[in-house]
Amino acid sequence: MTTVSPLPADPGLFAGTYTLQLPHDPRGPGIARALLRLVLEAHGRGELVDDAELLVSELLTNAQLHTTGPYALRLGPGVCDPGRVRVAVWDGDPEIPAGFERGGPRADACAEGGRGLFLVRAYADDWGAYSFPNGGGGKLLWAECGGASRRHGDPWSGPGGGPRPDGGRPSVRQ
Repeated sequence: MTTVSPLPADPGLFAGTYTLQLPHDPRGPGIARALLRLVLEAHGRGELVDDAELLVSELLTNAQLHTTGPYALRLGPGVCDPGRVRVAVWDGDPEIPAGFERGGPRADACAEGGRGLFLVRAYADDWGAYSFPNGGGGKLLWAECGGASRRHGDPWSGPGGGPRPDGGRPSVRQ
């Protein structure tokens, strides 16, 4: 028997969620990005491809580089704002990276790496993380994009952007 879910009234909203289980394979993040592009285009949300792809790329690459087991991508509507798109990555390590915690440390401007989660914080309308009980269930890092209130705001001030305590904005080095 085939079950068909009704489409949402607004074609720009997701009717549900998409989940992709990935083996610990360096090709996994690229495969997931291709699926992300396909799903966003199919839902008429092509304007979000660049931001969502950056978010997914950073989260999945961290799972690939810093864990040894499988990981998964989940794509669906935003939780508080269904007009947003939420991307979430699960992996088996319960430790939430310091760069992803609200109020966490800033990226080292001279470092060769370690800026990925700061990019997530800068490009996402909102972000968060969950560590599952007893350390055996791993963690879920998520980010949302597509909200009208934040476009590449200051990652140091949290969701919604806003000025830093020193009144400045982050600069981008070319």
